Amino acid sequence: MNSPTLDRLHTLGFTAMAAEWLRQQQDPGLAPLSFDERLALLVDAEWLARDNRRFTRRLQEAHLRLPATPEGIDYSVPRQWNTTVVRQLTQALWVAHHQTVLITGPTGVGKSYLACALGHAACRRHHRVRYYRVPRLLADGLVARQEGQWFRWLAQLLRYDLLILDDWAVHPLSLDESRDLLEILDDRYQAKATLIASQIPQERWHEWFPDPTVAEAVLDRVVHQAYQVAMQGESMRKVLPNPSTSGTTEPTTTA
Repeated sequence: MNSPTLDRLHTLGFTAMAAEWLRQQQDPGLAPLSFDERLALLVDAEWLARDNRRFTRRLQEAHLRLPATPEGIDYSVPRQWNTTVVRQLTQALWVAHHQTVLITGPTGVGKSYLACALGHAACRRHHRVRYYRVPRLLADGLVARQEGQWFRWLAQLLRYDLLILDDWAVHPLSLDESRDLLEILDDRYQAKATLIASQIPQERWHEWFPDPTVAEAVLDRVVHQAYQVAMQGESMRKVLPNPSTSGTTEPTTTA
């Protein structure tokens, strides 16, 4: 009966269950288990395999800039941040609550790594994530507008539970770009989560916008009740030794 059963399991797409069933046949230590207990092991194997595949797809879809994980965050490096808040954010509850996280700090202090680690954590919690550098986001928006796909593109962005916007306020905005950014963030306000990472202090963000009215509207939506992680210290490129000898999981090339 083994061959027909295996064939049917594979035909139904239960490949992990088939592999677990074979493993059980070869493990005499499982003989004392009841039918219900062995069935539970089969179901657990299939469920875990499918959950891992879904997680892999979410991670690929996120396009995270760095292969960062919550476990890879190095809390031993002095960065003058609130580690309690950071550890809380790695639980990704703020994503489910449609909140905002603002990460600021000088170049190289680890903002992009932290942003991607929080994105990775959100993927683990079954959230859809999308990472963008702001210049690339606005460029994609411009193409969508030119092709008559602007509203469709906005709807696609809104499907992501978490939108990560890195390199915020790095390059000057045009008036049209600032208005596009307002529209994107207005859609997400209290509906989806957003993470912003910037090397420019928050109090200077107004300077980035050519129109003070648009600036006020955007900042009202992203700063209101946001978690704020202000990072300080030297560049990680200088602080950390060679990764091949240090054993640290946080790379030296983070922004």
